[in-house]
Parts: sequence; structure tokens; C-alpha cells
Amino acid sequence: MQTTDPKKNSNIAADSSLDSANYAKQNTSIPSVVEKISNLKQLALLANYSLMDTLNCDPDAKSDGVDHSPRQVFTGHYVPVSTTPIPNPEYVTHSKAFFNELGFADSLAESADFVSMFSGDLSQVPEPMRRLGWSCGYALSIYGTEYIQQCPFQTGNGYGDGRAMSVLEAVINGQRWEMQLKGGGRTPYCRGADGRAVLRSSIREFLAQEHMNALGVATSRSLSLYVSKTEKVRRPWYSKGSRSWDPDQLVLEPVAISTRVAPSFIRVGQLELFGRRARNNEHPNAKLELGKIVLHLIEREYSDVIDSTLASHEKILLLAHEFRNRLASLVANWIRVGYCQGNFNSDNCAAGGFTLDYGPFGFCEVFDPRLQPWTGGGEHFSFLNQPAAAERNFQMFCSVLRPLLIDNEESLKQLNNLQEGFSSVMETQLTSMWAAKLGLDAFDESLFSELTTLMVQTPVDYTLFFRELSAIPDDLEPLKKSFYRVRDSSADSPQSSNQKDYQSLEDRWLLWFRRWQSVIDTSPISREVLSKQMKRVNPKYSLREWIVAPAYEQAATGDYSLLRELQEIMTHPYDEQSKVIEEKYYKLKPAEFFETGGLSHLSCSS
Repeated sequence: MQTTDPKKNSNIAADSSLDSANYAKQNTSIPSVVEKISNLKQLALLANYSLMDTLNCDPDAKSDGVDHSPRQVFTGHYVPVSTTPIPNPEYVTHSKAFFNELGFADSLAESADFVSMFSGDLSQVPEPMRRLGWSCGYALSIYGTEYIQQCPFQTGNGYGDGRAMSVLEAVINGQRWEMQLKGGGRTPYCRGADGRAVLRSSIREFLAQEHMNALGVATSRSLSLYVSKTEKVRRPWYSKGSRSWDPDQLVLEPVAISTRVAPSFIRVGQLELFGRRARNNEHPNAKLELGKIVLHLIEREYSDVIDSTLASHEKILLLAHEFRNRLASLVANWIRVGYCQGNFNSDNCAAGGFTLDYGPFGFCEVFDPRLQPWTGGGEHFSFLNQPAAAERNFQMFCSVLRPLLIDNEESLKQLNNLQEGFSSVMETQLTSMWAAKLGLDAFDESLFSELTTLMVQTPVDYTLFFRELSAIPDDLEPLKKSFYRVRDSSADSPQSSNQKDYQSLEDRWLLWFRRWQSVIDTSPISREVLSKQMKRVNPKYSLREWIVAPAYEQAATGDYSLLRELQEIMTHPYDEQSKVIEEKYYKLKPAEFFETGGLSHLSCSS
């Protein structure tokens, strides 16, 4: 399934659009051009730099863009920056699905001028493309608390895009896209780091973005990936089979540049930076700059639902309403497919309501409400606490808008009501999502509660369980494929407490299963149709870390075959695939990978 616009993916959990196949049919945009874009000159004709042309440039920016050392940026919405190309770039892969949606020929990804540009060399791009990229500052809030400690100057003016720089905005088939290099070199926000990304983390993000899109979850997209054949950097990472919580060695890894694409890369934290400056009157134009970026966000991400002729306060209230809906739907979909963001700070929360910044993310294998793949995170960002984390980010979003409504008491009251109503909207999305996963017409609290208790106590593989349930089996046996602790009771002594515990657990599973069957049997649609519906909600394949690791390990040696195999599999996550693929990837997490660094938990090292 392919979709083109992250903001349109956001309603997938609201109703029957949880059926990902129907959703794809409604939202896939077929390029209107007959002839595909096959060279950079053709792409250049579509360039349109709305952010740089309508927002404020940092007045202290350097005209040549050589601005690669940490410094404070006190005002302006962006800093023009020259990219630092990777030496001797080699093509790794590109997203064929996304290229097709954009109307790009696949050959473009390996053409010399395209490779040059998207491996960081803008020096020869054709006009009207520009030869400087741009980076943006943002603020940081963690679970609703404002921080400035991550800024090297302890002011909040030196935190932002440390190694990410956008290099192109283009309007393609009526849709505006921003293209951003990750690992393109240092910026004023680099905080002393080297501005590079390594191949390992670049592959993880590349695969995850396209996998999430295929799952029907709103997300930034992957365009291309190139690796340097000569430049390497050291990163802390895990030794083979390490049981260490934190990385236990420094590894020399190839540097890479991936290009990610979205309608915009405006973050909640980015808006917060201007909200804080306006609130504190940090400079004479602080409130004007805040208003300007909020209106720019509306134009970039919400112009299809917010009338440009409305008064400013009306636009702002509609923005809060629409973002609330998208954010709640997004997080419900994360949980539907077993995704845990790991780090859901406000600067990792896209103001367009889609998934952004695939760092220490993970997909749920053993069902655990408190799953947290990131070693630097806590339970506040754990799997089933993501709705609460989203609510904190929405609170910070609303705090940004208040200075713009300060003279309108009624609008402030409405904004407060929107903020207070987040939990209700979130709950509606969640119950709708859980009902769809279980094939129910309506959410059944007691049935769901007993299920999650059993899933934790057994324990159960999240993806396998719901996929096997989607077949609507006649008995419990197929569901046991998803159980991590299945024992043959006949092998145990009749007096064994383990046997008794297991038998008790199995009896409870049987009771639950019969209850679920009795509810399913009241459905007006046939089991065959219901099964198809459930299989379009519950994926068969998810991007498990022990599947990805061999791909990036092989890629580091120049072998990209496994990476490309995973691209094909993970962009068709609902499909039944070959027996060979099923035996290889549709199975429980192997025992030796439990508690293994880089496979069960990971740091932000990238």
C-alpha cells in the first residue's frame, strides 16, 4: 500500500478506514505527468522555496552558508547552511514506491547529478534550485516540561537541526514536498558533533519510514540513501551478543546521507521556540515571528481544511482542532501496528501530525505495555503510555498558540476546551482501534482487559497473535503460535506447580477465546469477510530489530541484497508472501536475542 501525503494518513483509525486496503485506494495519488522525471533539470523546474521566501532568515547568517560551528541564533526562522558532501558516494537504495508516486524514473536515483545533490553536493545544481540548504532551531519539552539544558549555551538559542538540512522544496503534481538530508554536515545547532549519520541508523530510518507508510501510518518518507566508500566515523555501539544496557564499544562505521521527505518538517518544539520568545518578549519581533511561523504551518500542512479567508483567531482554533485529531489518530495507529517511538519529546513531534525522527524506535514483539526500546528513555514514552505523551505534546502546542490569542478571551476559552478534550478524542480513537483489531463492531472493555492480562502473563507476541486471530480459528491452537512459553503439559509431573499454573492459564485462554467467538458470531457479516477485514488491520510482518540488524551489518561490507529484500517485504506488510519468506520472518523472536544490546534495547547512537 502506498500513500502520498502524511497529513491524509491521520484518520485511518477513526472508522472503517482502519481497513488499510480501502484507505490506500482512497488516498494514493497517481502522478498526472505522462513522462516521468528522469533528470535533475526536470526536477529543478518544480522548485519552489516557500519557507525561505516567506519566513525570516537569521540576520547573523553567513552569505556563503559556511556556518558549521555551534553558536546562538537569536532570531529568524531558519539559517542558510552549506552542505558537507560525503566523499565517494555510492548508491545504496531508493524507494521505488515513493519514486513512482512522485513521478520519478527509477534511473534518476543513480544518475550522476541526482547522486551528487542527494549525497550533499549542491555546488552544481541547475537553476532555479539553490546552492544552500537551510536548518532550523527548536525548543525542547520532555513530557510537558520545558528544558534548555540540552542547548550548549543554556539559553535555548543553540538547539535545533544539528545534522539535518533541507535542500529542496518542490511542488510535484499539486503537492508540496520538502526534501531534507540527514547527515549532511554540521550546522550552527550541531552542539559540537560531527554532523554525520552512519549507515546503520540511516538504514533503520529508511526502512522504517517506508514500512510505516505501507502500514497506513502517517509518516515522513524515504527518498534515497547513499554511503561514502571512504569516510567513516566512530560511534558507541554494542558488541556481538552484548548484554550491556549501554553501548560497550566504539565502532568505526561508514557515513551515509539519507533523504527524507514530508510536506514540511515543522515540529512542535520548533513552534515552541518562537512561543517562548514571544511569551518572554525576548526581542521586538518575537510575537510577529511566532504568528508568521504558525500561519506558515497552516499553509503548508492544513490549507485543505482551513480557509485562508478566515480571521487569524479562527485559523488558530481550527489548527488546534485539526492537529488534535491528527495526533490522536497517529498514536492510535502506532499502537495498532505495535510501534513505539522511544523518544517522543516535543522536538520529535511533527506539527503536521505524522511520524518523524526514527531514532531509538522499536516494534513490539513480546507484548509489554511498558515496552521502551530506548535506553535513554523512561516509562513516560513506553508503548501504551504514548497517548499520555501525545497529550503532553498537545499541551505544549496549545501553549504556543496562547500569545497569539491573548487579546481574545473567548478564543482562549475555546483553546482551553480543545486542550482539555484531548483525552476524550484519544480514547475514542483507541477504543475504535482495539475494536477493529479484535474484529468487533464495538469496543468490549471486559473482553479487552482480560485479553491484555493474558497476553502479559503468557507472554504473547503482539504481531503474531493478532494476525493469527484474524484468521478466526475454530480453536485455541493456532493462537499458540504466538505464545513464548508453551509447554507440553503431558511432559510435566501431575503434581508440578508449573503444570498447574500453565493449565490454569490455558483454561483462562479458552474461556476468553469462547467469549470472543460468541461476540464474533453475532456479527452480520460472514467470517470470511470479517477475516479479510481484520487482516487489513493486523499486519503479518513488522520491522523487528533482529531482522534489520543483519541487513545493516551486511550493508557495511557493501552487500545490499538483504536490505533490498527487506524493502520488498516490509512495504507489503499485510500480504501473504512466499513460504520461504514466512519461515524466515513470520516467527517468534529467537531466545538468544532477548536482552541483547542493539536487538532488545538500543541507544540514540547514530
